[in-house]
Amino acid sequence: MVIVFIFWILIWLIGIASAIFFCLRQWVLHYKKKLHCSSAEKKLHVGIFHPYCNAGGGGERVLWCAIRALQKKYDNIKIVIYTGDIDSTPSSILQKAKNVFNITLELEQITFVFLKQRHWIEARKYPHFTLLGQGLGSIIMGLEAVTKFPPDIFIDTMGYAFTYPVFRFLACSRIGCYVHYPVISTDMLKKVQFRQAAHNNKAYVARNPFLTWAKLTYYRLFSRMYKWVSRCSETIMVNSSWTENHIVDLFNVPLITHRVYPPCEIAHLKKLEHIERNNEILILSVGQFRPEKNHPLQLQALYELRTLLARNEALWSRIKLVIVGSCRNDEDYERLKNMQDLAKHLSLENSIEFKVNVAYDELLKLYQESKIGIHTMWNEHFGIGIVECMAAGLIMIAHKSGGPLLDIIETSEGCQNGFLATDAIEYAGSILNIILNPIETNVSIINAARSSVERFSEKEFDDQFLRAISPIFL
Repeated sequence: MVIVFIFWILIWLIGIASAIFFCLRQWVLHYKKKLHCSSAEKKLHVGIFHPYCNAGGGGERVLWCAIRALQKKYDNIKIVIYTGDIDSTPSSILQKAKNVFNITLELEQITFVFLKQRHWIEARKYPHFTLLGQGLGSIIMGLEAVTKFPPDIFIDTMGYAFTYPVFRFLACSRIGCYVHYPVISTDMLKKVQFRQAAHNNKAYVARNPFLTWAKLTYYRLFSRMYKWVSRCSETIMVNSSWTENHIVDLFNVPLITHRVYPPCEIAHLKKLEHIERNNEILILSVGQFRPEKNHPLQLQALYELRTLLARNEALWSRIKLVIVGSCRNDEDYERLKNMQDLAKHLSLENSIEFKVNVAYDELLKLYQESKIGIHTMWNEHFGIGIVECMAAGLIMIAHKSGGPLLDIIETSEGCQNGFLATDAIEYAGSILNIILNPIETNVSIINAARSSVERFSEKEFDDQFLRAISPIFL
């Protein structure tokens, strides 16, 4: 009797859920039709999902360049941006895009739909099962977005794949996506499987065989869910060879997976000339203050460099690390404060300068004054900041993994355009090599770097993005 009772309960629940879905779908489709009828011009509504469009990072450069490219090619579209930046105004968001990226867009041609449920995708809300929590949270955001403005075409530019079924099955939207970083990757699975502690695998989990098994099972189940929802997309763009390899491995849809390198401002930066600042040797770091960027490794590298220069105090006194980054929320500001405390702990406060949310003009000046660029994220999916530093004439040192290794930096003799490192000692050694290198050697590396970045230009991005996205506009 109990089994029969449970069976009928499940039937009732499925029936109720189906009725709710059907009613909601009918309402969304009716609203979508009403939006088209109320519009004076018959335009295609293109919704772009980017909850943090005002963050000022590399992902946001992709967003604004993609919008500009779409507006140039299609004159019959209306761009709608779904964002959770409810404390900002449309004009201030576009002004920041101009200040940070030098990208100008007209406010009259863009509609912003402000979402109040962004807190559901904040990582801090889910101390455990973070990936699943954020995935389910993005569904809540997706439901809010689709009921506020159901689009004809839906493009996700932040990687919230769990929103795809919402738009596909409720609004009958055609789906496209640009993936900066897979939500889960085979590298993450391997770190758990081989019990390696990392920012996504706590030490106490790595030490415990049962917790390792449980987490590995959870990751494998989640990866299957991620694959299912992602395959709702009709075209998948990825930003690097590293990301492409993981996405093809996870989703197994190579024919609709396109590598589209992110847009980097190449032309203007290549014209910049170096300016000496008070005889200082500036090392520049550009990146958001997020945990995966691994800024502490930069401080450790500087600490190791000071050890290498223990007998050359005069040279050490000329070296300064300038860390430029943007903060999205309180957690980012807390990370910044921790970084400042670590600098004091290592007695490096006089050799490090932190700059937060700098304007574009100030960043250009820093490019001109800096000699070396540093980037320390493990498995950086691409690295727009790396490319821009190279275009600006900095000699780049990046982590020997991900996009920098596979797509950007070449270290072979004769065609070297930068350096790769894995730990603080290697980073310190590379910095010292650059400082002590003959001028001719460094000039050769700079010239090779500036020549190599042409394939990452904004024009190249526009062409490849429009080619990849065109199937859903047919």
